[in-house]
Parts: sequence; C-alpha cells; structure tokens
Amino acid sequence: MPTLPWTTPNAPQPGTQVLVMASRLEVGSLKDVPKFFLKSLAAWRQVKTAPGAVGATLIAQPLKRTFWTLSAWEDRKTLYTYAKTEPHHTIMTSLRSVMKVSTFVFWEVPAEQLPIDWADAKNRIAEQQRLDAAAK
Repeated sequence: MPTLPWTTPNAPQPGTQVLVMASRLEVGSLKDVPKFFLKSLAAWRQVKTAPGAVGATLIAQPLKRTFWTLSAWEDRKTLYTYAKTEPHHTIMTSLRSVMKVSTFVFWEVPAEQLPIDWADAKNRIAEQQRLDAAAK
C-alpha cells in the first residue's frame, strides 16, 4: 500500500509549537498483517476527526510486516486523549500480542514546519532504535 498523504484534521495555530509523534510498528507474522492493516485504517479514520490532531500520515509495508505513523498534535494531552479514546484504545490492546517491535519518538516543532518530512521522522526512529539496542 502506498503512503496515505498528510492530512490536516485541525489547522494548527500559527506561532505555536506542536507535538510530533512518529512510530514504526512491526507485526510478528505475515498472517497478522491483514488484521493489523484493517485496525490501522480504523485508527486512521479516528485521527481524522480527533480533537487536537493537526496532521497525520501513514506508510504501510505489508510484505515487510511494517507500518509507520507520523502525526502532529496540539500538545501531549490531546495525543494521549486520542490514544485512550475508542476505537484506538481497544485497537492498541487487541494488537499487543501480534507485535514484534514498536518504536515511538516524540519531538516538538513550530506549527509552520508542518507537514513533517518522512526522512526526518525515519532518522529519528532509527536513532531511537539504536539507543534502545544499546540499552539492552
């Protein structure tokens, strides 16, 4: 599946900082990819109407069992509210057992720097993976 393009559910306020979250989610088995993919689409629909969401995009690489998310939020509170709201909360809980590796990174940028570049996000994720591996 190609990249779902950056969408802006709620325009950010000019001159403000926004919280960016990027993730790399790897499913343990190819047999779990369809379930993960369908549930990720439900989460995608939810983020498009989530209060405080100021941008989001998704890359699905089903044959690699890997999904990438990149989103921007008014603040950490709005991101966490989204994560705890249905259907996202149940989706996260129901997929834990099929996950192999999940990596999350967070940083802040001026709203004017949106949309975030995928190359930047993937570099930040790779750095976090290196730090996680070194801590083991």
